[in-house]
Amino acid sequence: MGVPNLVPGSGALDRLVDTARDYARQATAKNTSLAYKKDWAHFNSWCRRRGANPLPPSAELIGLYIANCASPDDGSPSQSASRPLSVSTIERRLSGMAWQYQQRGFVLDRKNRHIATVLAGIRRKHARPPVQKEAVLTEDILAMVATLDFNLRGLRDRAILLIGYAGGLRRSEIVSLDHGKDDTPDSDGWMDISDDGALLTFNAKTGWREVEIGRGSCDQSCPVHALEQWLHFAKIDFGPLFVRTSRDGTKALEARLSDKHVARLIKQTVLDAGIRSDLPEKERLALFSGHSLRAGLASSAEVDERYVQKHLGQALLHGG
Repeated sequence: MGVPNLVPGSGALDRLVDTARDYARQATAKNTSLAYKKDWAHFNSWCRRRGANPLPPSAELIGLYIANCASPDDGSPSQSASRPLSVSTIERRLSGMAWQYQQRGFVLDRKNRHIATVLAGIRRKHARPPVQKEAVLTEDILAMVATLDFNLRGLRDRAILLIGYAGGLRRSEIVSLDHGKDDTPDSDGWMDISDDGALLTFNAKTGWREVEIGRGSCDQSCPVHALEQWLHFAKIDFGPLFVRTSRDGTKALEARLSDKHVARLIKQTVLDAGIRSDLPEKERLALFSGHSLRAGLASSAEVDERYVQKHLGQALLHGG
């Protein structure tokens, strides 16, 4: 009688363990995993400076930790670390710690009174009402791209704004794209260009998602034309779709662009285009963010967002 392949010590289970770990890593988005890792490192550093042990989880200790995050004392290692954290950041840190404890075989009870009561007090004292972000409209996006130069950096930023608006994309989605399928391990999707337009494929949290972007009748406002111009002059035929440029904006580098650049780009072009110039600059900057492109798509047509994404908002494609 033969020995089954799947028995302890045969090596097959060891391979399955590695496979299971790979799937487990995929269960949490890369940005979330990175944030959780930083949160855990911060908590461990905080514990070391106070002679406390982070394991096993202590609700009393964590209650003190989040209180210190909201109202730092002199035990912080640097000036920047001594700034009070926002309520949303503290809540995310708790989520990260709960996840880290779970990976180590422990359970963090966030409803424990030592944690829940302190967190409720932090919310009551420090929480601020959310600022509703302003949607970028079609006429706004055209005015924004008109402020950009025609050097390599300007071509890239023009493609980012037009593709982001036409596809209703999140800033993280924009910078996660590759030129072709399976080019780099840190991408969350890829782009294919055809005669009809561009097809963007994303590996989203809820599964695969496709976004079609058609060609417009006017090159000035056509997102696909802007993308082709960037790819041609940047000489990109594989790897990250949007990369950093040299300081003078004339040479494409290899490093993938950060999603923070998209947020800064939106804010700067909003100011340069004079959008909402009736407001003080500080208020204008607070109104617009990386979410404004996605919000603008939904508000530019009175139809379901899925159909807006597919049929693209013809005002943009035929504008200019």
